[in-house]
Amino acid sequence: MAKKATRNDIRLRRHARVRRKVSGTPECPRLNVFRSNSHIHAQIIDDVAGNTLVAASSVDMKLENGSNIEAAKQVGAEIAKRALEKNIDKVVFDRGGYVYHGRVQALADAAREGGLKF
Repeated sequence: MAKKATRNDIRLRRHARVRRKVSGTPECPRLNVFRSNSHIHAQIIDDVAGNTLVAASSVDMKLENGSNIEAAKQVGAEIAKRALEKNIDKVVFDRGGYVYHGRVQALADAAREGGLKF
């Protein structure tokens, strides 16, 4: 009998489907979001070279509660600030298979307000 797919298995399948079309280039890198139960992470990735150009997370920012919308807004603003320091202003958004809602949406909106275009 086949093993039942977990919620994360389904998310990873959805993420793989999105990644077939969404790819970061040196001119327009990919802004990837990872959301765990207790934290949120964002990375700007050049898929051609396979390098992470900029990263920010609620862990390295030492936020008291990294699993709420307020933390996601702070991480979004920080990733935008760090990206602009490295002259990255245009990105393609990769929601990581998550629904564009809540923390993922808050991070994206804060990154846009911080100056990133996507």
